[in-house]
Amino acid sequence: MTTDHERRWDRLAPRYDELSAGLERRFLASSRPWVGARAHGRVLEVGIGTGANLAHYRAGTQVVGIERSPAMLEQAGRQALAVGREVDLRQGDAGALDLPDASFDTVVSTFVLCCVPDEGAALAEMVRVLRPGGSLLLADHVASDRWWVRAGQAMLDLVTVPSGGEHFRRRPLIVVEQLGLEVAETVRTTLGVMERVHARRPSSG
Repeated sequence: MTTDHERRWDRLAPRYDELSAGLERRFLASSRPWVGARAHGRVLEVGIGTGANLAHYRAGTQVVGIERSPAMLEQAGRQALAVGREVDLRQGDAGALDLPDASFDTVVSTFVLCCVPDEGAALAEMVRVLRPGGSLLLADHVASDRWWVRAGQAMLDLVTVPSGGEHFRRRPLIVVEQLGLEVAETVRTTLGVMERVHARRPSSG
């Protein structure tokens, strides 16, 4: 069953890049080449959206993109054509990936975990489909490491969680560590609100 939040993404899809251009330029864009430079082999992008990361993947990577919104998936297809990138686009749920265990060298998720219903379930699925030794690459807005910023984020959550399902105080890194991944690199910027994570699934696990 399609939820109100999902219908909202479908409505936004045709103008999403235009509406988010300022936010993209100021806060999100720098994470995309960071992710693209670290992705390798067979890549799964969970929540591919309109395909903003596609231009940044290196030659030789094989990208599969999962997205819940059909309208967003259509925009990602257009972006793939625009940048000359072959990509296997599929409709799917981040919390229940219809993919085999240990089937990807890299799993990518950028600015998605803030708005999935169950952050833990989505991350567990990403780890499940990741091959031993493979890389998990995340970028998102998270709970700040400054208390006064977190106070503002708590106020935002009171509005954005019920209205749009968007959370400002999640911290995916903590869940990643609980799932047993080895954290290779983390970067925090913008008053600790923006965080990038590069973690690896242990080769023996």
